[in-house]
Amino acid sequence: MGSVPMPARSIVAILGPTASGKSTLGLALAERLGGEIINCDSTAVFRGFEIGTDKVPLAEQRGIPHHLVDIVDPTFAYTAADFARDAYRAAEEIAGRGRLPILVGGTGFYYRALVRGLFPGPTRHPDVRRRLESIAARRGEARLHRWLARVDPESAIRIQVKDLVRIVRALEVYLVSGKPLTAHFADTRAPLAGWTVVSVAVAPPWPDITARIATRVDAQFDRGIVDEVRQTLASGVPTTARPFTGYVYRRVLELVRGERSEAETRELIVRENRHYAKRQLIWFRKEPNLVWIHRAGERPDTIDEACRIIEARLAAGSLASPIPESGAHGSDV
Repeated sequence: MGSVPMPARSIVAILGPTASGKSTLGLALAERLGGEIINCDSTAVFRGFEIGTDKVPLAEQRGIPHHLVDIVDPTFAYTAADFARDAYRAAEEIAGRGRLPILVGGTGFYYRALVRGLFPGPTRHPDVRRRLESIAARRGEARLHRWLARVDPESAIRIQVKDLVRIVRALEVYLVSGKPLTAHFADTRAPLAGWTVVSVAVAPPWPDITARIATRVDAQFDRGIVDEVRQTLASGVPTTARPFTGYVYRRVLELVRGERSEAETRELIVRENRHYAKRQLIWFRKEPNLVWIHRAGERPDTIDEACRIIEARLAAGSLASPIPESGAHGSDV
């Protein structure tokens, strides 16, 4: 951090929609501010899924340590609660070395779990769960997702239609408690209680985002994502593995199965990623205390502005209010 004064327990978050340049911005800030990266992408935690998650290759990490990347097998049921625990430990270790933890990613629920906490929620109810899973088996995940959208629209925004595990948990909480996940505010403790958190969100103009998404999808196919999926399947990873529920890998898996052509698959991935980017923007706009920069993350003026914001807030301390111990919402689903 050089001569910039910094509260003892400080963390920076670089957030935003897909293809907004977060990774490049995070690396640049880590170089300037003496930081280390903590991944905040729910798919990048899984080993063996590289191209579709746009992990920063080791050769391009500029010697900056990256934490919570490739930490679990793809069949492991890694949750937001797991992330909050692991990210907190990483932040403690980084800060303990006199470095600045920099959280980088676009999974809004993971960010919220770390910064504002998760409520414990009602215990699992086997009968309710079986009933919901039976409905999904007969009528499909989309039926349950539409139900969730009616009773808990905010959870429906962040949970994908194919993510049956989280859909079932969210509906289970609603049916057992009578309240949606997002209404459970009590009994919550933020893992970062007492920390100074400075959060910057990057969001280029929407036409730029849509163009960048198309460019990224083309690059993923050029880099060999189809072969990556084939090799992953050949290695014994089942099609039910969590990463295959993601927007990119789910559609490439369908391509490998012969369900549509490559051109159709590319078009579908671009379209779904645009919808996903809109949902990310909706989510992050509801998060308090984010400072927005409406330019791509890799631009020099974006890097300069983000650096000024972070340094000023860390120097002032009180301008980046420490996180309170409670008041968050959400659940580990």
